[in-house]
Amino acid sequence: MSKQVSSNTLQQEKIMQNPFEVSDDQILEKVYITHFHCVEKYDVGSLYSVASNVINHSIEISDLVIKNGQHIDQLREETGPLLSFPRLPALKRIACQMICTPRGEHYAHQTTMLILEQLRDFSWDAKAVIVVAAFALEFGKFWQLAPIPRDKLGKSLAELNGLQSMMENTQHLASFSILVRKVMQVIQCITDWKKLITAEYSIKDVAALSDTLHEIPVLTYWTIITLVTCTSNIDFMGDRYELSKFDYKLDFILKNFKDHQDKCNLQIGAIEDYSRRRDIINAIQTDKENDIVKFLEALIIPSDSHGSKPIVYNGLTGAQVGVGEFKNKYVLLFISGLDNIEHEIQLLKSIDEKLKEDPKELDGYRKEDFKILWIPIVDAWDDDKRKILENANKVEWYVVKEFNFPTGMRLIKEVLNYKDNPIIMLISPEGKVENPDAKQIISTWGMDGFPFRTSDHTRLTQQWNWFWNEMINLSPTIRELIKRDCYVFIYGGTNSKWIQDFSSALEKLKNHEALSLEETTIESYPLGRDNPKVVPRFWITIDNLLASKKLMMKGGSEEVKDSTTREIQRLLFLKQDPHGWSILSKGSHVKLLGQGQSMLHTVTDFDVWKEKLHQDVSFDVAFKEYYEKCKAKEVPQRCEHREFANYPTDILAHIPCPNKCGHEMGVASVKYMCCHGLETTDIA
Repeated sequence: MSKQVSSNTLQQEKIMQNPFEVSDDQILEKVYITHFHCVEKYDVGSLYSVASNVINHSIEISDLVIKNGQHIDQLREETGPLLSFPRLPALKRIACQMICTPRGEHYAHQTTMLILEQLRDFSWDAKAVIVVAAFALEFGKFWQLAPIPRDKLGKSLAELNGLQSMMENTQHLASFSILVRKVMQVIQCITDWKKLITAEYSIKDVAALSDTLHEIPVLTYWTIITLVTCTSNIDFMGDRYELSKFDYKLDFILKNFKDHQDKCNLQIGAIEDYSRRRDIINAIQTDKENDIVKFLEALIIPSDSHGSKPIVYNGLTGAQVGVGEFKNKYVLLFISGLDNIEHEIQLLKSIDEKLKEDPKELDGYRKEDFKILWIPIVDAWDDDKRKILENANKVEWYVVKEFNFPTGMRLIKEVLNYKDNPIIMLISPEGKVENPDAKQIISTWGMDGFPFRTSDHTRLTQQWNWFWNEMINLSPTIRELIKRDCYVFIYGGTNSKWIQDFSSALEKLKNHEALSLEETTIESYPLGRDNPKVVPRFWITIDNLLASKKLMMKGGSEEVKDSTTREIQRLLFLKQDPHGWSILSKGSHVKLLGQGQSMLHTVTDFDVWKEKLHQDVSFDVAFKEYYEKCKAKEVPQRCEHREFANYPTDILAHIPCPNKCGHEMGVASVKYMCCHGLETTDIA
């Protein structure tokens, strides 16, 4: 069967007499017919090492002959270890076929196709290396006799090979050596290519490998046919024979192949760079030695620009800065496109303003340690995109302008999970991702969510569960209001006039035209509306809940002030307010627990602050801002608290005054008191 295939193939090749007269695509078609799956496994590396040693030494002798004539005295001796490789029975047969090939490109082509048929089960690199080894057999044997032999046997062999006449034409010898060197360059490219495709990279990862897969059969063909031609001309090396066509052809295909190899190396370099940067970012999450600067360098700084001019701009000053600007800082990393980001821009503007306001420290975090960095993601920057960024970039935070680092964009999408929707990540000074997307907590809670960690979101969503559980037990109406996710005012107190005034003010607020335009729905629920008898039960439950929290704190090794306990205590304090108390909530998210009188003034003064709603500020944010102003006017700066003398040592905890006057209040075991608005003499 194999003889029939070989015979048929050679019969087809009679049509294609000269390979220089057909295209490489036609050659590829014919050559690929001879190639089967790589069944034969062979130690190509060892064979190539031995063959290249033979050829390199032979070329060295050739150069000395060209330079000094037949006298060769300064040939260096090889002292390295002898290499061994599995013997290949076909090697001498192929060498015999090559040296017996008549002159002429069509004969060289036929021999080449015959050799390819014989090596059909070998890989492309193995085919080329086996043939170059067959060439080395004859080429090395020839140059072993080139120096004038000093023994009778050597002289006789040299005479039989006609070496003396061949040595006379050194110009042709030089041309022959140049072509052999070029063939060795091609072989080196083929073996390098083999290492490339046997690595862990696939065509999916390295697209340029696809081009080399189409070129390697043609490259192998021209390598073998050149070696066949050289071998068949070894006995006529001193004669003039036109080898320049093969020289030019190898130059052409070698250049194209190297171009594709360079593309492969670039793509592999990008893959390795991506892997290195990804590993840095992932390692930072567990390695205490890393920091935010290394995180940002891995994310946005190209390797060729590392340490050069900064690419980050300060939106406030317009100055270029390096990523070292963020050392020891928390970074709110805003990643987005340029379309439909008005909401996120407004959110960050609000946060940026709050970070610059007093107090300078919240919950042990300094506000000045928080920086906002925006990375706009755009497929291709053009004048329109630059103009959009310029218009959107009227902000006072940091911006990476015209970010077009492909590896960084891939990291953002694959490692940071950016899916084309804006995200606001919180990165710690150690480079750890504290919150993969703080947009929800910022949108829902504003600065109340500071410092915007994932744990802060959990805390804020759960710290009022106790309240809603009790409210739902008291009234099924509350459950429905929560499901509607509308704004709800829940209020109460012992001052009936304040409750009446607040209820009337809320009714006017609900029907205000400005809220209709903003599609803002407001509901109200005075505690005990469905059944006044549930009010005492509600407060008894809250008292018992606080008592259980106190026992938990007593059992600890130090004072515990969790957020739930603080909110319970604040509500119990405000229960004693002479006017009343009120909670503003959106669905189940409590936005504000406030003093009766200040809450009433904020509602009645809606016309004063309603314009805020037209500035992309949510109702609860605008309400809270105005409430803080009212409270600042109505609550005296001086606020004192005292514990009862009967229980001087029974202070369970110290908590901030619910009116944020700057003082702490002592939590007594039986009773606690905060005297707002009273003079010292009155307290006495």
